[in-house]
This record gives sequence, structure tokens and C-alpha cells, in this order.
Amino acid sequence: MDKLVIPFTTRAEFQQHLASCLSRAEHTLQMFDPDYTIWELGSSATDAQLRRFLQGGGRLQLVAHDGRHVERDAPRFLRLLKDYSHLVEVRRTNAQLRQLTDSFCIADQRDIVRRFHADHFRGEAVFNGPAELQTSLERFLTIWIESGAGLYANSTGI
Repeated sequence: MDKLVIPFTTRAEFQQHLASCLSRAEHTLQMFDPDYTIWELGSSATDAQLRRFLQGGGRLQLVAHDGRHVERDAPRFLRLLKDYSHLVEVRRTNAQLRQLTDSFCIADQRDIVRRFHADHFRGEAVFNGPAELQTSLERFLTIWIESGAGLYANSTGI
């Protein structure tokens, strides 16, 4: 399959491309969003996709500024974190990173769905474009290294 770049501007398009990205993931999912408010992490469809991915041995890395939305509104996702704690790592950004406002999901270092600003839906999905993901992969690694542990007791801590 050739590289596919698809711009989007609506919530529905974002959700559609994110679902495609999740369904294509086999080995790694690397996600960053300020608070995951519009990601629908608690939906049954997303739960099913993430469980399939994790049952296959995939590893999920998730970073956020704030986890209150997830803790309050995504009980399915919190159960998933508990069920697959050995394959999921959640981190929370430190104060120096709180100005970051983009949002993205990278699957297998090959596919990405990114919004240029978390307050807007404008973004792009890139499938089978590993060369186009290099900057985003480096950005995620930097965010990851600069963030702290996010799992505390019974809450996500993100």
C-alpha cells in the first residue's frame, strides 16, 4: 500500500481516522493529548480496539497534561489500564511541557493521526508514511522522557 495523506477538519473525521489508526496497530501505540477529552477512550468501540491490540502483545504509551476527564468519564479505559498494566504505560507532563497543544496518535511508527492544535479538529492522517512520522516520533520521545509517571493507586494520575 502506498503512502496515504488525508487532511481533516471535523470531529467525525478525526474519530474515523483515529479508529483506523488504532485498528492498524500491531506493536506500538504512542499517544499524546493535553487531556484526551475528544478521543472517546471510554467508548466500547475504542475499548474493543485497544483490547485487541493489547491481547496481541502490543504496547501502549500515553502522555497527557491532565487526566481528570479520563478518570471521570472513561471507566472502560480505567479497567483496560488495570487489565493490561504490564503493556500500558501512562505518563503526565511536567510544568515545562504544559504549553504543548498538539495531539497525535502514532501506530507502529508507520501511521499517525494528528491535530495541529488540541482545541481544533484541523489535522491530518498519514498511513504507511514512516518518513513523514520522523519529526513526530522524535517529538513523542522528547515528551515521554520529560514526563513523569502517571499511575497512582486507583487513578490514572495523568
